[in-house]
Amino acid sequence: MSMMRVLSILVVLVGLVGIVMGTVFVGLGMAKNNQLVEAMQVEQVRLSLEEGAEPTLVDTSAEAEAAGDLIREHRRGIAITYQELLGEGRFDPTNPQQLSYAQAMNMENYLYLAVIGFGLIQAVMASGAFMIITGVALGGTGLVLYQLS
Repeated sequence: MSMMRVLSILVVLVGLVGIVMGTVFVGLGMAKNNQLVEAMQVEQVRLSLEEGAEPTLVDTSAEAEAAGDLIREHRRGIAITYQELLGEGRFDPTNPQQLSYAQAMNMENYLYLAVIGFGLIQAVMASGAFMIITGVALGGTGLVLYQLS
């Protein structure tokens, strides 16, 4: 068997590996996206992102970011920073203002983590798509090389 045929077979195999890995990346991304959306739907976070609008279920990256920004704006209405809220004291869970601030921080963090999660999922899926395209290109190139040899 000629060196060209061996090389073409290796290129086809690398292409197949790329397609398989890309498919796994896309599949994992879709599964994690569905898991994140389902988790957000279970939490039933509903916010009116516009004045006077009906509260809607927050379950997308854009909605989570908008809701996180809105909560941050409201939280900063209580105090600009956590240190400003506490002054020289410690956190007092019986103080309604401090408790509201802490709850707002938790909700804000939850929403921003969802935004980061959705972004990471999109990056994984884009990488998978690139692997599939590269795998198809390599496989095609390997087949052409095989036929030419």
